[in-house]
Amino acid sequence: MLAKNPYAKYANNKINTASGEELTLMLYDGALKFCNQAIIALENNNIEKANNLLIRVQDILQEFQITLDRRFPISEELFRIYDFLIARIMEANLKKDIAIIEEVLGFIRQLRETWKQAMLLSRKQQST
Repeated sequence: MLAKNPYAKYANNKINTASGEELTLMLYDGALKFCNQAIIALENNNIEKANNLLIRVQDILQEFQITLDRRFPISEELFRIYDFLIARIMEANLKKDIAIIEEVLGFIRQLRETWKQAMLLSRKQQST
């Protein structure tokens, strides 16, 4: 069925051909999307959907933790940030608290923007 859906085929191709840096950016985008969808689900009192979406955000943050190269000092800082965000997402999920999700959204937006800027800087340096 996946092959018959042109959008799914395009999305699958995009993932399969993306660099590690681009995949990380896609994961940040996914975390932002799932947070926003969880907020909408909570506003519509769809608790089960919100729960599933917040678990997806938690999974993405845990994936970030797992893939950190711990040889670099910045990795330890990022690990603690992700740990904090995971704890906040879990709290938001338990309390069904939109304000906490919005707080996490702010952090993820900043991390995504920082990652995007680092990608652009790296590409610029590689081209010179």
